[in-house]
Amino acid sequence: MIIAINISFTAPGFFSNNFMENCFSRLALQYPQHQFVYIVADGFDEKYIAAKNSTIISIGTAAKNPLRLQYQLNYKIPAILRKHKADVFVSSSSVCSLRTRVPQCMFVSDLSFLHQPELYTKSWWRFYKNNTAKFLDKVKAVITPAEYIKKEMGAQYKTAAEKITVAHYGNNENYIPLSWQEKDVVKETYTEDREYFLYSGPIHLQQNLFTLLKAFSFFKKRQKSNMQLVMASKDAVDNDFIINLATYKYRKEVKVLDNLPIESLAKITGAAYALVYPSEYHILGSSITEAMQSGIPVITANTSVAKEICSDAALYISPEDFNDIANKVMLLFKDENKRNELIAKGRQQATQYDWAATAGLVWQAVMNCAG
Repeated sequence: MIIAINISFTAPGFFSNNFMENCFSRLALQYPQHQFVYIVADGFDEKYIAAKNSTIISIGTAAKNPLRLQYQLNYKIPAILRKHKADVFVSSSSVCSLRTRVPQCMFVSDLSFLHQPELYTKSWWRFYKNNTAKFLDKVKAVITPAEYIKKEMGAQYKTAAEKITVAHYGNNENYIPLSWQEKDVVKETYTEDREYFLYSGPIHLQQNLFTLLKAFSFFKKRQKSNMQLVMASKDAVDNDFIINLATYKYRKEVKVLDNLPIESLAKITGAAYALVYPSEYHILGSSITEAMQSGIPVITANTSVAKEICSDAALYISPEDFNDIANKVMLLFKDENKRNELIAKGRQQATQYDWAATAGLVWQAVMNCAG
């Protein structure tokens, strides 16, 4: 069987390509009798695709606007599928081709455009608003990383439950608990030997990060602590956030670290006092599961997705209420027993998120699509 996998496009707010790479790099090795054709954009790092039964096809420049994406989906990709005689087409980023007869499986990481349109330009918001129902109707199978999103697709688009497979993100092997000596090295490197709270994820205005800064101010005033706040990301920082941060009273106590390699981000996570993650719609970027896996407690938004992922292994906050965030931060700061309890529960909860098991669920969805 020939399976084509589209990872040429990453939409605003999506983590689809990471999911696809982790799953299909395993599946290609596990099923050498099948052929895997990866459709990528120019500049793709080929180190993720090493199996001998894998072929890489560049579609050209990554789509920067909906018109170009629709051209690639409906004209360039069908031509690639015909040329390589694909039996199944699997696409990331909640999109599919409306002009191919090849059975399709689509990965839907979230439906944030329904709830947080400010994350999108008007053209991208209209694209998802106008096409999501068509995509869900066209494909034979859907993969999503949360039960909550499955239910939302059923409620919003009447997508049949049996068409949707829930396959959670797996954990990154780089994230492990650190020894005290390793933690000291990290703190010496980044925070002048001080303890710190961590936010790890996209750094831009839509992540409730100013609410987090207000909560940190409240914490500093009440506790008179020398603790710092580290904001870390493997991506670039939004410039508007940096401009606004310049006027923040405790800006010298805030470290913004961007474009970090995954190994550095894992070390910074493992040495943190706690993860504080106030985002409502980027929960599935895996920061909270990575924190649990690293042996640090988690404070996160009281959303259905977060509760599905963390269960009772986190403290939940109203993400737009800085008083609530500050109170939860102070609770962990003052109550070592509560902190240790969350660490233990988090490490146990994190064992559920295994890429091998996730890849198995994805493979079953692909087989159902092909059949």
